[in-house]
Amino acid sequence: MPITTQQLLQILPNAGQSAGVFVPVLNAAMMHYQIIGPRRVAAFIAQIGHESGQLKYVKEIWGPTAAQAKYEGRKDLGNIVAGDGSKYRGRGLIQITGRDNYMDCGEGLGLDLIKQPELLEKPQHAGMSAAWFWATNGLNTLADAGKFDAITQRINGGQNGAADRQALYARALKVLV
Repeated sequence: MPITTQQLLQILPNAGQSAGVFVPVLNAAMMHYQIIGPRRVAAFIAQIGHESGQLKYVKEIWGPTAAQAKYEGRKDLGNIVAGDGSKYRGRGLIQITGRDNYMDCGEGLGLDLIKQPELLEKPQHAGMSAAWFWATNGLNTLADAGKFDAITQRINGGQNGAADRQALYARALKVLV
């Protein structure tokens, strides 16, 4: 069952007009990557809702902050060329970050994200990249098992924003079940 604009706005009330833009994109992405059923969809929408500031940001706001400055030269992200930290900052609804992740995501979506990282800022690619990340990291299995904190860990590498993510998840479950 596809998500409607009304449902998306009930879950992400601050999304405003972005909800209407993203509903068809999200439905296509979720269908493609089998993010179907209330538990999977609720967990997915909650996570992308948090990561994107309720569909407001498809590009990480850059300071750089102290944490962002550490992206530079991070070999675990594949940031090996000067400037990679900023160039491959978080983009898309799930904030794909780092040269290696851009390369893998680009291969998965058939896009040259190394040469054109800004493609992840376009709604269709922002949504599809989030669903691609979700699927390639086995997050449907965790959603089916109700392991929401483990999903947060895989997306974020920690539990940043856990309370907001949990609140969005609880709201999404109420709306979708």
